[in-house]
Amino acid sequence: MLMKADVAVIGTGVMGSNLARNLARQSGHRVAIYDRDVERAQKLAADFPEADFIVASDPADLAGKLAEPRVAILMVNAGRATDSAIGDLAEAFAPGDIIVDGGNSHFQDTIDRGVRLEGTGTEFAGVGISGGEVGALLGPSLMVGGSETAWQRLRPLLEPIAAKAGDEACVDHIGTDGAGHFVKMVHNGIEYADMQLISEAFTLLRDSLGMTPAEISEVFADWNTGELESYLIEITADVLAHVDEATGRPFVDIVADAAKAKGTGAWTAQVGLDLGVPVPTIAEAVFSRSLSSAADLRAEGLNLPGPRPGAESPALSADDRASRIDEIGKALLLGKVMAYVQGFHEIAVGAREHDWNIDLGALAGIWRAGCIIRARLLDRIVAAFDVETPPENLLAADFVREIAESCQESLRSTVVQAIGHGIAVPGLASTLSYFDGLRTEAGSAALIQAQRDRFGSHTYARTDRPGVFHTQWSGDRAEVEV
Repeated sequence: MLMKADVAVIGTGVMGSNLARNLARQSGHRVAIYDRDVERAQKLAADFPEADFIVASDPADLAGKLAEPRVAILMVNAGRATDSAIGDLAEAFAPGDIIVDGGNSHFQDTIDRGVRLEGTGTEFAGVGISGGEVGALLGPSLMVGGSETAWQRLRPLLEPIAAKAGDEACVDHIGTDGAGHFVKMVHNGIEYADMQLISEAFTLLRDSLGMTPAEISEVFADWNTGELESYLIEITADVLAHVDEATGRPFVDIVADAAKAKGTGAWTAQVGLDLGVPVPTIAEAVFSRSLSSAADLRAEGLNLPGPRPGAESPALSADDRASRIDEIGKALLLGKVMAYVQGFHEIAVGAREHDWNIDLGALAGIWRAGCIIRARLLDRIVAAFDVETPPENLLAADFVREIAESCQESLRSTVVQAIGHGIAVPGLASTLSYFDGLRTEAGSAALIQAQRDRFGSHTYARTDRPGVFHTQWSGDRAEVEV
């Protein structure tokens, strides 16, 4: 009798094929693979015979080649392709089987898909996977959303293939339905912010200090030995040291200054707006990518007045230059911390909104390895929440206050220096505004509420007594309690 597979991977693109190979190598389970392009699945099996893949020709064939109760992991494009694959599997699967979406789906789509499958008896789980193609092969960070029953079924499959932070597997049950994809979305939003802040630090070193990419690479390599240590800092040093073979120029100088995006950063900003959660550093990172690709607008903008970045670099002593580099590093560190504060705030509010019991410390723990935002700071976040009475939000953590105390002056001076040189630093500048907004007892919102009541009768609260009020602006201007 033909041996059946324990798990299936559907979609044999780069991510799907690497995840299938990881499962076959690490989990001790037999893996079936299926792709609508059957020849691509067959080629994967032929290229990696050691994986001993079972290749299916269609969803019904796949169902017949899986041991019951079945588990299938979708690694296809988000959107229609995912819906189509789920529909095909739902027809072939039986009650008790599990369909897992491992793609970058919007969390609300994951919630809706689970609802649609409820009547079939087939379980649905959404798993956020971070680490890119290398992580999929060697160990990603896995954020599981779904029922407790689904998690217990998936756990022995996913724990062996996950990245390891020390002895701990970077996989956890985040919550029900769309929780896994929700936190993966926010992870990517933090990633957007982190990349933007790092790129601004690079631009400041280049355009205000006149440093070469090779020199800046050394700075990033040095930063990666301290509190800024992270995967993104590490690869930035590597990228900046790379020389283009065709031209002999620094690689970063021959890459077009127009960044693309796949949508998760924008989703994070949009959901932040929906939830009433401020995520300005993340939002500015998204807008900066949009601006970078607005070619016609930028061409016209070249004629605008103002200082030209990099037009002339100041003659600084070695000590002054080192001091400026240190200030930029501290500004970057506080920016990164504030991006985490924003992201964890959105996760906490989203969890309350959707009734997910998300353990923020455990979540930080599974981001310590495998994922793109893995960083030394995550150890401090884990420790901050691993206490008898965890803080209500990350901003209340002692280490955040300590970093703010030591770095806020550097953030201010760095933003001022950038403005003086005409260097756009939307990530750092928005972080500073967010930081000062948090520490401002009375800002501009009181006037905004007064304006809203004046033109639209939108009401307001008072500082001296409870209640909701409206001033009769078009009448005798008497105040009434609503």
